[in-house]
Amino acid sequence: ARSVGESARSPTGSTSFVPKMMLMKPQVLLLKEGTDTSQGKGQLISNITACAAVVDAVRTTLGPRGLDKLIVDGQGKATISNDGATIVNLLDVVHPAAKTLVDIAKSQDAEVGDGTTTVVLLAGEMLKEVKPFIEEGIHPQHIVRSFRKATQLALDKIKEIAVQVKKDDPKEQIRLLEKCAATSLSSKLVARQKEFFASMVVEAVMHLDEQLQLSMIGMKKVKGGALEDSFLVEGVAFKKTFSYAGFEMQPKKYTNPKIALLNIELELKSEKDNAEIRLDNVEEYQAIVDAEWSILYEKLDKIAKSGAKVVLSKLPIGDVATQYFADRDMFCAGRVPDEDLKRTMKACGGSIQTTANSLTEKQLGTCATFEEQQIGGERFNIFKGCPEAKTCTIILRGGAEQFMDETERSLHDAIMIVRRARKNDAVVAGGGAIDMELSRVLRDYARSVAGKDQLLISAYAKALEVVPRQLCDNAGFDSIGILNKLRKKHAEGGVWFGVDIVNEDVANNYEEYVWEPAIVKSNALIAASEAACIILSVDETVRNPKSASEPQNAPGAPPS
Repeated sequence: ARSVGESARSPTGSTSFVPKMMLMKPQVLLLKEGTDTSQGKGQLISNITACAAVVDAVRTTLGPRGLDKLIVDGQGKATISNDGATIVNLLDVVHPAAKTLVDIAKSQDAEVGDGTTTVVLLAGEMLKEVKPFIEEGIHPQHIVRSFRKATQLALDKIKEIAVQVKKDDPKEQIRLLEKCAATSLSSKLVARQKEFFASMVVEAVMHLDEQLQLSMIGMKKVKGGALEDSFLVEGVAFKKTFSYAGFEMQPKKYTNPKIALLNIELELKSEKDNAEIRLDNVEEYQAIVDAEWSILYEKLDKIAKSGAKVVLSKLPIGDVATQYFADRDMFCAGRVPDEDLKRTMKACGGSIQTTANSLTEKQLGTCATFEEQQIGGERFNIFKGCPEAKTCTIILRGGAEQFMDETERSLHDAIMIVRRARKNDAVVAGGGAIDMELSRVLRDYARSVAGKDQLLISAYAKALEVVPRQLCDNAGFDSIGILNKLRKKHAEGGVWFGVDIVNEDVANNYEEYVWEPAIVKSNALIAASEAACIILSVDETVRNPKSASEPQNAPGAPPS
């Protein structure tokens, strides 16, 4: 560059004066200094590679022979699980694109309860199959269009071949629901007791009303005993709360009792604020003490006169009140957890009262029987025959705490599946059968279209084969041989042929009762293809330098 005032020679030979500012291009600073930006094809491939790392974390957990993961968090708490949603949630993924897979696993868990590992696996495999096309320069929007078309074809095929179950035959419906629950539980830690828990889960869901509220099924864990010692309570059950002297004098069993649900403190308490009272003589002090006692006894008298035999309160019930109720053959429990108190209200009727002044029979609930029982090392308050809403409680027994936590997660998945199967009475065969059939249909369709769509829909069809392939790999089978057998069977019209885990072969999984609700597979395909399309649509990532450096500083630490 010439210095200011430097002369430049023109083509005609004359000289001209060129200012320095005219030769420099203006610099535009759009982003903060230190901002990390990456874009283009390289960015897209980087996102696909990050998603593949998340998929590899859950890949080996799929199916009845899937392995479990032991995850230890920052506080040192260990979690053993093979539930896809639980694992990806505990992984604490920081890559922005890979977080999409965490979100779809959560979505699948919330919507249908099971199939969380499947949905992550499908999304990752779809991205893996289109990676070569991205590298060759095919526009991502072309891939997105083809994927959406393939997903719609797959959903139409599921609707066409799904088997409708007759709802008018209760025995047939219960048999179907038990098979769906057993299929869900077969890939969990409790797979050996799947028949025992499947019938328990179905019985629990059948106790619910038409709304099928998940909150009306309680789960309580009691250490000790074997898994087979778990049982179902047809009503509400919760752990005995802290009690004062006089509690043992109270009756522990009632028939058709009236139940008072309170949010009142029934004990003598010192002033909460810094109160100061100046007294001149002992009589005035005695009057204050008598007033405190009379306020408490007035509340207790009103509760007793209402006709209630069982008194539950969210707040503490003191020793005076406990003895008062014991003298009148009434049962009381204070510090009842909010969730249990609300479930009792929904099941037994009545309403939670914040004052004892207007307590009448209308505000009281009732049940057929109330009893306090010893279960393992714990005592439980059990309400049976609740008239208002149908509810139940599953009491889980077992050894290690992590094992019981995983059992609870497994039963939650099975309950969600049974609820979905009751609402949507269409089922398909599991074990990779429906995936292979959809793959065959899409391959046949791909041959009928021209252009890039043919390659992209074929890639989608190949991605669907990841489920049976991974089932074989996790069980230690020869996946190439079994997949070839499955392709042959499906080409010959064997719609429901899938992987037979027991005999290391292929089998008609519909006849083997490996069933799952059609909505599980539909939801998994929609979520997986949408996640793949979102990741393929991103061509640039801009990382703010402030947000990138925040995690480096611990909370409360000085800035670096």
